[in-house]
Amino acid sequence: MPKKSPKEILQQSQEPLLVDFYADWCGPCQTLAPILDRVVAELDGKVILFKVNVDKHPQLAQQFAIRSIPHLMLFKRGKILWRKGGLITSAELLKQLNQFV
Repeated sequence: MPKKSPKEILQQSQEPLLVDFYADWCGPCQTLAPILDRVVAELDGKVILFKVNVDKHPQLAQQFAIRSIPHLMLFKRGKILWRKGGLITSAELLKQLNQFV
């Protein structure tokens, strides 16, 4: 089975898809990672987490005007529902995501 590109995944996801635009060298991105894991686990399958390394997929970061990282975007069937640059607390993220699940 051919591997889907990140762009295909963003357009085809039927479930809300939380996209984390990050880089391995980014300290705030590393701080955010366990928060994302916790919140997605708490939502128990209602939201799918998808990580996009901006160094490996610069064209995708450019397409969505990602100017700083970390940057979160919530998609459903290719439509952007919400976006947020910078760090966010678990409580804030859960509040935002609960509006869409």
